[in-house]
Amino acid sequence: MLSSVRSKRADPRPASSPAVPSVGELEHTPLYSEELGIDLAGHGDVDCFLWFLASLLFGARISEKTAKNTFLTFVRHGLTSPSKIIDAGWDFLVNPIMREGGYVRYDGRKSTQILRDCQSLIDDYRGSLENLHEMAKDARDLEARVNAIYGVGPVTTNIFLRELRPYWQKADPAPLPVVVELAQKLGLDLARFRRKSLSFARLEAGLLRNKRLFLGPRGGKSPTP
Repeated sequence: MLSSVRSKRADPRPASSPAVPSVGELEHTPLYSEELGIDLAGHGDVDCFLWFLASLLFGARISEKTAKNTFLTFVRHGLTSPSKIIDAGWDFLVNPIMREGGYVRYDGRKSTQILRDCQSLIDDYRGSLENLHEMAKDARDLEARVNAIYGVGPVTTNIFLRELRPYWQKADPAPLPVVVELAQKLGLDLARFRRKSLSFARLEAGLLRNKRLFLGPRGGKSPTP
């Protein structure tokens, strides 16, 4: 009897840990924008706006899955521009958009923010993020303009601009502290990489996708991605 009880106990030996990705693997990680079907390389206003919308969702303290699902719900309902979102209105954003996406905890607040942001883009930049970039004097001014949009903080600004570094001349945000910490855990000197390169943007995405591997449970507490 004793032996049968022992056999049912959990194996005390630790499970094998996931393999730590190599630098080469990290540099070939798909961008978050690419995963969503957004082509930032094309310099199109539609794709830039869709990435801005996704960044607004990723910048909140919700799961990456919920942010992606909610973004895809916007696309599925054809809400792919500031004017279309404004025409849809607050009620439609709350339900069905937020509800279908699973974004229910702050659905009303987030819907209000997105509507105000879309109106700001129309009023200040004729609805064009490309215009916002052109009007910025330099990288610092670009970050300030994005950060000045209602409800957009430094993390959301970073999410939006870091994948635009290879494509927008003035997009060059410093890596987030968590990215620096993750790189240090791998013994990576970020200074030896060209920050405006596509491979650096992929490296950042790779580090962030593996933050739970390096930071444990606390790796999931920060906004995503």
